[in-house]
Amino acid sequence: MRKEQSTNSENIRKIIALCPLSYTQTVIGGRWKPLILDRLMHGIQRYSEIRKSIPPITERMLTMQLKELERDGLIARAEYGKVPMRVEYTLTEKGASLKTVLTAMYHWGSEFNTTLAAT
Repeated sequence: MRKEQSTNSENIRKIIALCPLSYTQTVIGGRWKPLILDRLMHGIQRYSEIRKSIPPITERMLTMQLKELERDGLIARAEYGKVPMRVEYTLTEKGASLKTVLTAMYHWGSEFNTTLAAT
């Protein structure tokens, strides 16, 4: 996490204020957020299901990314007090509205990602 008062944080706020694309990229950008959102496009997922569906992600990184997505209003977290505790995640209306954006990004990446053909 960055300091809220840093020059970099101030520049990010200014860029976001000037450009809606920058806001979108800030909210869904990064290595893991698109993958997490993709998993949740298919319905409610338990924490363990998300974790198993993205093997390279660490527990710490998954937790951090889920918290950021929740903070930004894209996902909702439901906690059930059973033993062991059960935590489920689902897309909010705001998160579900990204489906067309993520689908377009998927198709663009499928067309132009030359590393996909190499694997």
